[in-house]
Amino acid sequence: MEMEAKPAAMEVEGVEAAGGKPRFRMPVDSDLKATEFWLFSFARPHMASFHMAWFSFFCCFVSTFAAPPLLPLIRDTLGLTATDIGNAGIASVSGAVFARLAMGTACDLVGPRLASASLILLTTPAVYCSSIIQSPSAYLLVRFFSGISLASFVSAQFWMSSMFSAPKVGLANGVAGGWGNLGGGAVQLLMPLVYEAIHKIGSTPFTAWRIAFFIPGLMQTFSAIAVLAFGQDMPGGNYGKLHKSGDMHKDSFGNVLRHALSNYRGWILALTYGYCFGVELTIDNVVHQYFYDRFDVNLQTAGFIAASFGMANIISRPGGGLLSDWLSSRYGMRGRLWGLWTVQTVGGVLCVVLGIVDFSFGASVAVMVLFSFFVQAACGLTFGIVPFVSRRSLGLISGMTGGGGNVGAVLTQYIFFHGTKYKTETGIKYMGLMIIACTLPIMLIYFPQWGGMFVGPRKGATAEEYYSREWSEHEQEKGFNAASVRFAENSVREGGRSASASGGGQPRHTVPVDASPAVVDV
Repeated sequence: MEMEAKPAAMEVEGVEAAGGKPRFRMPVDSDLKATEFWLFSFARPHMASFHMAWFSFFCCFVSTFAAPPLLPLIRDTLGLTATDIGNAGIASVSGAVFARLAMGTACDLVGPRLASASLILLTTPAVYCSSIIQSPSAYLLVRFFSGISLASFVSAQFWMSSMFSAPKVGLANGVAGGWGNLGGGAVQLLMPLVYEAIHKIGSTPFTAWRIAFFIPGLMQTFSAIAVLAFGQDMPGGNYGKLHKSGDMHKDSFGNVLRHALSNYRGWILALTYGYCFGVELTIDNVVHQYFYDRFDVNLQTAGFIAASFGMANIISRPGGGLLSDWLSSRYGMRGRLWGLWTVQTVGGVLCVVLGIVDFSFGASVAVMVLFSFFVQAACGLTFGIVPFVSRRSLGLISGMTGGGGNVGAVLTQYIFFHGTKYKTETGIKYMGLMIIACTLPIMLIYFPQWGGMFVGPRKGATAEEYYSREWSEHEQEKGFNAASVRFAENSVREGGRSASASGGGQPRHTVPVDASPAVVDV
């Protein structure tokens, strides 16, 4: 039996199970991905997985950046030099470079739930060990291993791309990433408050900052347990069950790697993400100390200012994802690309201005807050595009892009904020120029079926053809590409309003139902 491909705009209300009861509380498409986004719902599996994804990433962000808010105390206790601090800052974001690539591959092969929980549990001991360090080298090591946990970002983005349909994936990725990144701002407030509370109880400053690290350690531990208990890999179930039942093709590492590395769009997005998320990581590492030293404010005030940068993620990165989806609804993929280039370039200009207005405390704070909105919105816009680059290698493409963010942070901190070569304000100005320059390659991204910033789609090209190129004829005959075909039919609006109205980009042939577990009779 064969079923004709359904129009992309069609929603399957809940999808009925055998007993006639809706299988899902949320409306879903033909691939069982949610077509709506209920932010304050815990509906399983879509919204439950969303909350597990952002909260676990939030906890990892808290752990990774728990040290900077207490750096004046740690610096005095351990005798850290400016070079020691710079090296540790680089170490905190460099560990996740290869970890993100590995995480992307793990998501493709074993699923985001198990991959995420395993990583979080493996890096948790480093957070607890922060309380017993006695030397600059030990400080560098705990920051390096704690930072590896930031690879959980990749599983969060992969997870959302697996749970939400094309018209909502930008928003879902934006909120999950933004609320996770929020940990970088929240920790700037949390750690000084925890330290003060412990200090007032009677602990010495030497002991109080050490005990404070148990809070992020416990948060990270409990988040991993929650992911295992409440998360689910795919709308249809966990990878292990789907592989065992034959409902999901178990791919090979070689195929996943080959299709990711050969797609130039993933490399460009990795570069540009290095100068939005990479810049955000850099600011998280330097902003607290910058305001503390440059404007002679106290620890709590510096923490509040630094927190305002990260806390903007509560609306800025989700706003970027929402903007990406809105631009797609009007102008298709070309709108997503133009939106990313425009927002990230404006962020670069504001970063330059931030480095120039160092003479004024008020102006520096105001420009920093405005800059935070644009650079973080660019992150959300980036992951409004990533899910469309590849379907077979979605996890690794996400890992490449996320890893690019960490590479950008490492290079930026090493070039501009390592040692005493540049003043911090000068480094910030040059970092802004790097943002502007490294955003230009977005103009080179082109999808044959949807077009690019300056060139329209190629005549006759379809999304099905684009995604089916990742599968051999033999694999297509066996129906292994069924999920890619369904994604193509549900992505029709990426061609713009005219394509959506005409139903352009629809698959040209039917897909065997028995090779496609997510297509059901309704």
